[in-house]
Amino acid sequence: MNLKDIHNVFFIGIGGIGMSALARYFSYIEKEVVGYDKTSTPITDELTANEIKVHFQDNLDLIPETFRNIENTLVVYTPAVPETHSQLQYFRSNGFEVKKRSEVLGIITKDTYCFAVAGTHGKTTTSCILAHLLKENSTPLTAFLGGISEDFNSNFVLEGTDYSVVEADEFDRSFLQLSPNVACITSMDADHLDIYGTNEELQQSFQDFVEKIKPGGMLFIRNGLPLQGITYGIEDESDYCIKNILIEHGTYIFDLVTPKEILKQVRFSKPGRHNLLNGLAAFAMAVQAGSPPHRLAEALGTFKGVQRRFSYQIKEKDFVFIDDYAHHPTEIKAVYQAITEMHPNKEVTAVFQPHLFSRTKDFADDFAESLSQFDAVLLLEIYPAREEPMEGVTSAWLLDKIDNPNKKLISKSSLINEIKHCKTGVLVTMGAGDIGLEIPKIKKELAYAS
Repeated sequence: MNLKDIHNVFFIGIGGIGMSALARYFSYIEKEVVGYDKTSTPITDELTANEIKVHFQDNLDLIPETFRNIENTLVVYTPAVPETHSQLQYFRSNGFEVKKRSEVLGIITKDTYCFAVAGTHGKTTTSCILAHLLKENSTPLTAFLGGISEDFNSNFVLEGTDYSVVEADEFDRSFLQLSPNVACITSMDADHLDIYGTNEELQQSFQDFVEKIKPGGMLFIRNGLPLQGITYGIEDESDYCIKNILIEHGTYIFDLVTPKEILKQVRFSKPGRHNLLNGLAAFAMAVQAGSPPHRLAEALGTFKGVQRRFSYQIKEKDFVFIDDYAHHPTEIKAVYQAITEMHPNKEVTAVFQPHLFSRTKDFADDFAESLSQFDAVLLLEIYPAREEPMEGVTSAWLLDKIDNPNKKLISKSSLINEIKHCKTGVLVTMGAGDIGLEIPKIKKELAYAS
């Protein structure tokens, strides 16, 4: 497929974070872009504001006539869309060029110097930090991000085409469509077992991803992963290492050890050891673009963050409200570590919305353990996303497993009222479902109450 021959791009699932970044890209290079999504969201609102037409009904009549030209129309879909989708079936049955998002991303980045960030946790933050570091050092790059970077206020960056930054998503084995020059693997915890079946199959997919690195390319791995590569870690003997950590007014100050030098008094403001590792991985990758390490280290200190990744919504002396995308037990534990490190001796209430029946079933005991650490837990119903309910797998079932006297199952409609009556020093909301849409309402109510 030659993108130069494409005039129209039709997206099925355009409101997804990865899909919307691609839609922005094609609109920017002056292709006609139209898309379908199930519901209206702030992302689809912004696409519409940028003159990208979006509709919310799976109706063949809503496909514009110009997009029925098989010769110059590309159809991009997300695997989250069911095979029964009538628009998807129409394009397939009529011989259109129909590709998954990951395939298109592979085509776009194939002829660039590609940085790909893989791992079951940390992809979005690491890729956003990497894009920030490269931009601050005037590197000509295009970035497709899995979250809204607070530095760019977008999930898409176009500052040139020599380099590309992408998330290498293991879901549906999407990352096997990429051919990076420099890759990073942040973590390989069991996840997406609805796709892989077993953890062994997931581990094998990461091995397969490593094989996709271009000849002469580089692989960075978090120290301790069962792979061969350039290592990064904290207070160990990794090739890239953070040592002598201090915390000053909520900011980390540390020494950054590289294979060639030690950079002193480096600053980084995103809480949590997991975020320190994300920043270190991004730094190590960015060095490969030729920027002076001391300038990259300075840029670490100006990274603002990513929406819904340990995002402070309210930060006052007596009360803190944090929102995070955490939807896996390992991520919940990382959030807890960050909160207790930055806000010691404060009671913490966690609001959690489980994401997917299959993930809840596969990791129920681990979810229970990670949530039991908090002083109080408010548990919402499971967000199904692409799945049908599973018999016996409910939030009530998960709640019974949580060892915490201050636990409660609540509905989304009662969420704000429950929070308003919650006496706590730190409130944290977590989940990858539609809980993110509730955050502005919660913030408004809490600010009003104070």
